[in-house]
Amino acid sequence: MSLADLTLARWRALDTAAAGRHAEEAARRAGGRLLRLDTTAYPGGVGHTAVIERNGELYALVPGGEVVVGFDVDAWQPLPEQLVSYREESLAGGFGFETDPRAHLARVMTPPRTVVLPAVLMAVEPRKLPEAPALVPELLAGDGLRLPRPDEWEHACGAGARTLFRWGDAFPADVSPYGGGKGPHQLPTAFGLHLGFDVYDSAEMTSDPGSVYGGDGGEAACGGYGTLLEWLPLATANRNPSTAEFLEGPEGEDMFEDFNVRPVIDLD
Repeated sequence: MSLADLTLARWRALDTAAAGRHAEEAARRAGGRLLRLDTTAYPGGVGHTAVIERNGELYALVPGGEVVVGFDVDAWQPLPEQLVSYREESLAGGFGFETDPRAHLARVMTPPRTVVLPAVLMAVEPRKLPEAPALVPELLAGDGLRLPRPDEWEHACGAGARTLFRWGDAFPADVSPYGGGKGPHQLPTAFGLHLGFDVYDSAEMTSDPGSVYGGDGGEAACGGYGTLLEWLPLATANRNPSTAEFLEGPEGEDMFEDFNVRPVIDLD
């Protein structure tokens, strides 16, 4: 099986030796070296995490294939504590949010869709934007890199999970979605990526200027929108339009260092 055929299901079904061979091939194509191959848990089972070093930067192997991304808002059943937060904090705060939290989610979450993605390498850690957003694609291309596409970012985050967050539908009540702590948002994804770890600091641009994922620059937390909406920017399919508008607008030209980019290496 070639890397072109490395789907998520096949990657997880491989034994350690076969996974190692595919990871070594990915490292060779990228001009790097396989640093480690680990066994990692994901919702529903156990799989592999391959980390490759290239030019001093760490990349994780993200398998592709036919996958489902996005979030089915119509099928979402808010947990009791989430409804309490929305009704007693978000609505009571007079922010003008819709009465039904599903209406709010429909505005900021991408819809469910089936896509076919290639296997790629993605940087384990994000980079702070080195220049204004419009200049970033050209800068990355000079190093043989590119921006992740929105579908790729969601897949890399969720790794097949259909829950609201990559770790499940609930958020921990005893930690905040910012400022460190030991919550599930601080753990690597099932592919070994460090993303969506702090609503203030982990917002990432993608190849679509209107699709910024992984955080909202602290808008909800600073604005006091309520616990559910504070955590929502870390939801896998959350694509907050106001965050993208900020990055694209004149403010983004002056404050681009507050946003991140995650380089991608193609393997074909």
